[in-house]
Amino acid sequence: MSFSNISFILHKPQLSENIGACARALRNFNFKKLIVVNPKPSFPNDKIFATSVGAKEIIKNTAVLNSLEPAIRKIDYLIATTSRPRNKNIKHIKLNDLKKIDYNKKIGFLFGSEASGLSNNEISYANCTMQIPANPNYKSLNLSHSVIIVAQLVSSLIELKKTKYIKSNKIKNATKKDIHSMVNLCINHLEDRNFFKPAEKKPIMLENLRTIFYKMDLSEKETRILSSVFACLAKKR
Repeated sequence: MSFSNISFILHKPQLSENIGACARALRNFNFKKLIVVNPKPSFPNDKIFATSVGAKEIIKNTAVLNSLEPAIRKIDYLIATTSRPRNKNIKHIKLNDLKKIDYNKKIGFLFGSEASGLSNNEISYANCTMQIPANPNYKSLNLSHSVIIVAQLVSSLIELKKTKYIKSNKIKNATKKDIHSMVNLCINHLEDRNFFKPAEKKPIMLENLRTIFYKMDLSEKETRILSSVFACLAKKR
């Protein structure tokens, strides 16, 4: 297991100070991978560097992307943080459940914007959601505070874990890119069959479809099998 396997993804952060503070939190606990998706302020800027203090190298090496999909392409297991219950059939874990995570995999922690958090559409890409326990009457945490809580706990778990997870080297986990290709194949065939009706319901239908596949712990072989199944079902008789 390695600290380099862990990525912290900030989706549409709004404040430069929070971005810098998040970078500082990562360096406090030996993490290096920060990904920023569609930030509101220009990136980088003086405020970000100032609040990052000694974490300027993390800021310089931060990947800045325009959408979520490329941010999770190389991640095996994505955990979306949220303070709200969701009307979706997706696994929810507690902070304490992080000790059950296999940190030999490439793990991503996804954090939403300060104002609105993560939408159901963004959560549909995750394997599970996680809520940081807080006052039930005031559950909303500052972005950088959420990051530092998760970073500290995961850091301690990586340091404490001594038994390595061993599995057959013939089994390779599907990346988000593998799953994305498979899901797109499924969607394209469904569109050919005019599945998405009525048209106004298509966005939520796509969201629900992604949720089904992205939350599964699929191997590369399984994604190939499912892609073959979709292609076969799409053939004209």
